[in-house]
Amino acid sequence: MRLSANFHRIYTLMQRLYGSQENCEIHLEKLLLMLFEMYHLREESLKKVDRKREIEQDWLLSQELVGMSLYTNRFAGTLQDFKEKIPYLEELGVNYIHLMPLLEAPDGSNDGGYAVSNYQKVNPKFGTMEDLREITKMFREKGMCLMLDMVMNHTSDQHEWALQAKQGNPTFQDFYHCYENRSIPNQFEATMPQVFPESAPGNFTYVASLEKWVMTVFHNYQWDLNYTNPNVFVAMTQNLLFLANQGVDVLRMDAVAFTWKKIGTTCQNLEEAHLILQLMKACCQVTAPGLALLAEAIVAPEEVVKYFGLQPTSGYECDIAYHATLMALLWEASATKNTKLLYRSLENLPQKPYGTTWITYLRCHDDIGLGFEDQHIREVGYHPIAHRDFLVRYYSGDYENSTAKGAPFMFNPATGEARISGSLAALVGLENALKVNNSEAIEMAIDQILMLHAIILSFGGLPMLYYGDELGTTNNYDYLKNADEAYDNRWMHRPVIDWKKAEKRIRKSMLKKRGTGKKNSPESEIFNGLKHLIQLRKITSEFADKNSLKLEYCENSHLLAFLRWDSNGHKTLIMCNFDSKQHFAHEGILYRCGFFDRNKLVDRVTNKAPHFFEGNIEFAPYQFYWLSEQ
Repeated sequence: MRLSANFHRIYTLMQRLYGSQENCEIHLEKLLLMLFEMYHLREESLKKVDRKREIEQDWLLSQELVGMSLYTNRFAGTLQDFKEKIPYLEELGVNYIHLMPLLEAPDGSNDGGYAVSNYQKVNPKFGTMEDLREITKMFREKGMCLMLDMVMNHTSDQHEWALQAKQGNPTFQDFYHCYENRSIPNQFEATMPQVFPESAPGNFTYVASLEKWVMTVFHNYQWDLNYTNPNVFVAMTQNLLFLANQGVDVLRMDAVAFTWKKIGTTCQNLEEAHLILQLMKACCQVTAPGLALLAEAIVAPEEVVKYFGLQPTSGYECDIAYHATLMALLWEASATKNTKLLYRSLENLPQKPYGTTWITYLRCHDDIGLGFEDQHIREVGYHPIAHRDFLVRYYSGDYENSTAKGAPFMFNPATGEARISGSLAALVGLENALKVNNSEAIEMAIDQILMLHAIILSFGGLPMLYYGDELGTTNNYDYLKNADEAYDNRWMHRPVIDWKKAEKRIRKSMLKKRGTGKKNSPESEIFNGLKHLIQLRKITSEFADKNSLKLEYCENSHLLAFLRWDSNGHKTLIMCNFDSKQHFAHEGILYRCGFFDRNKLVDRVTNKAPHFFEGNIEFAPYQFYWLSEQ
């Protein structure tokens, strides 16, 4: 039945991608036989999940989902060790876990595991595929979800396909972009940007054993796959469905924007890259419809929404995408103490299709890119180049009154641009405050951490915490001692969790930290503060992602406000102060949002009425409200 429903789409997409090739029909037949094979290998327990999610198609939109991304080895050790840490995640309230690169990768330089040498084996350092299946079974029993990475654009140069290519096998040389001289590579380079201009300049590497130039957009040990070859598409789709059959709920489609290459373009966000995702999604709908796809496309806002699929294919591409725009804007507003660019950019963000959702997040294993639209930057009175330079300097601690301890990442001398590395605690000044033992600065940083998390937990989407942030983990500088990591300062925000430090999360006092009595540790204040917010999120139906969000204006550029509602008329107004100083918002915003009796208002977080002063709502530094009527 599912094949009948999706066959026309599969056939049409195969024709659009590969119809000009003589053997397109043969590859279509190969693809369909593979789909049947992977379906018959799928366990009955997973088919039961498929049937349930076909009925409950909005399962990803639930306010009850809260995620965390983590490195298995740096969080726990092995997969067996990770099983013992599941109660910790349950204590916090997290039920959607992204285990970052888990598949087999070479020792040494492997881009943090994103240079995959075998898509159907777990890295022996972490365990086995059987260990993974045990975890997915545990997750199903607990109502938790697991997300793994599906590295789409490239493989390790140690993958069997690459090894065969190095041995002269023409079949597998065609799996990659291999050229005998620099003629074609030079044509590509004329319009292709560089991903890592400092550590991996250029987009091609000469491979002596091949006597050819190979496209390596990310690193010289990551060979770009040639998706113009239908054999590559079939093989990668089989790898995807193999992982689905291990019980994985979501696959994070890594570097999808780069998958199709065409001379004369940037080789990013091309139409064919979307067609590849649409075809893979159609194949999943046949064999494993309970599997969701996440587009890892950290690109311009108007490009990101295309990865959900555009008309007439809305919702037929990826189910989830990263809200990188919101993430970057929250950091911009935190640096400027001003929300005018945040408002300007968000109000111009295209609407996503209903039924799809965002990942809302503050930090991840990657750097912070500053991909705001130049036009919006100018409209709010900044100069694009100067403003981005300010942000990099601010978060690197190279600006007056900045206490951030981040670092510039991948400065590009051709454009003068850079990105930002650093842990959440380092970027908000907690690391510095702890170092100088400034109790007031510590409290201020903790308030800012909770305020920023309150936004991603309520904004609309699936909030994804980054491991260590729940404890206020600071930068890890040990990476400088490791030759395989020292060249990449993103390792500073990829910590090894200190579980003795994690024990400090246990509260010593129920008194407010600004009250009298023994103070709780920063770990306790952050962990328990997030735990409380997560619990509230899960019981607040307005926070389900039903495209029910409206930005509200406070006439105070230090404040952010937005309204959430559900189908039963329940409403919550979220208001946040981005400044380290006290501010006010006129109570007229309440009337505009339909709250006509301020005496009925309560802050869900504190279960108290908001503070008013002469007709204005009062905000302490970094204070936030989740306001609704009693």
